[in-house]
Amino acid sequence: MAKSLIKQFGSFAEAVSAPTDRLQEMPGLGEATIVALKSVQAAALKLSQGRVMNKPVLAGWTALVDYCRAAMAYHPTEQFRILFLDRKNVLIADEIQQTGTIDHTPVYPREVVKRALELGASALIMVHNHPSGDPTPSRADIEMTKQVQEAGEKLSIILHDHLIIGRSGETSLKSMGLI
Repeated sequence: MAKSLIKQFGSFAEAVSAPTDRLQEMPGLGEATIVALKSVQAAALKLSQGRVMNKPVLAGWTALVDYCRAAMAYHPTEQFRILFLDRKNVLIADEIQQTGTIDHTPVYPREVVKRALELGASALIMVHNHPSGDPTPSRADIEMTKQVQEAGEKLSIILHDHLIIGRSGETSLKSMGLI
């Protein structure tokens, strides 16, 4: 069964991350096995989250990227997530702000900054996935990042980075010199 799942979905990570309805289409895969696979996925996500929540994230960048990959890399539609940090860059909240289509998620800079103010955050890391697997930023990704950065700066909210997560890796707009 394991070989069949990996053959169908491409890897172990993609198999456990597959939508339940797709798993139900697999011959011989019962409800108990699907629940077990989804339990493995949930456990992996909780373990990754435990390595970053309430900790200084800039000092544990690899753990943060691993968590984001576990949470988003295999999601079939775009998700826009914001990691809210306090003055010491400790992760105080991780929220999915928007869920979109296979190739677009609307992001409103005003709402991003508003939520940061509500949480008392002084810094942000924006993260979204590209279901295509290619983490290359689009022109819209770059423009929206600049808009959020400008809006945040006016209220002393720092945008540390915007990560784009794909199945084949991740891209940091800061590393590209775009922030």
